[in-house]
Amino acid sequence: MQRIRLRYTKRGRLRFTSHRDFQRAFERALRRAEVPMAYSAGFTPHPKVSYANAAPTGTGSEAEYLEIALTEPRDPERLRALLDASLPTGLDVVEAVEARTSGLADRLTASVWELRLDGVAPEDARRAVDAFNAAEAVEVQRRTKNGVRTFDARSAVAGLDAVETHSSSTDRPSDLPCAILRLVVRHVTPAVRPDDVLSGLTAVADLAPPVPAAVTRLAQGLFDEETGTVTDPLAPDREAAATEPHPAAATAAAPAPV
Repeated sequence: MQRIRLRYTKRGRLRFTSHRDFQRAFERALRRAEVPMAYSAGFTPHPKVSYANAAPTGTGSEAEYLEIALTEPRDPERLRALLDASLPTGLDVVEAVEARTSGLADRLTASVWELRLDGVAPEDARRAVDAFNAAEAVEVQRRTKNGVRTFDARSAVAGLDAVETHSSSTDRPSDLPCAILRLVVRHVTPAVRPDDVLSGLTAVADLAPPVPAAVTRLAQGLFDEETGTVTDPLAPDREAAATEPHPAAATAAAPAPV
């Protein structure tokens, strides 16, 4: 069985698709691309697809990850192109590597988010960010199926900065002032989402964007405590592929039994 790990995006209007919507679209793409999928056992077999830490509905992403299991070996780049062509524009498969290591989900410990705040002056955003970063704790509330829950949004934030507007791509151009925030948040329990941080900015500095923020995940991976950066979760698989022979090639190179 071959395992392939994929990085895909949610762009433009496709950011409003739910995770279930993506699952249905991806399973159709697997059939269109005639991918030799491995299936689960039981009365209702399902293709073996492992999804990891999907972005919330309504947020864009440049770094969503999943893993598929195949019954026959395939070239990862060829497979990526076939799947990308079978998905709607906006749900784009941008990278594929053969899984040579274990624990992809364990390497997704933090995310880098971009928050575009249309109608918010950059100086107001910087003032709110300074107040948030200076606070020891920022309590926010979120409505869940079990009622309203209160938790600290500050402890999970590893970095929050206001950046220059022109340094970021914009998918919602506007004549209004605009502030761009860069957020690095650890994946903890309970999960702290970008909208929780926005609620925290409102709590500590009364920052209330006049329109909903456009939120995009730029990266997710293992958080490096020393540098404060988020590393590429597929890098270990690429490094292993560069140093280890492909199983099929190793079999072909093995001497025949005497």
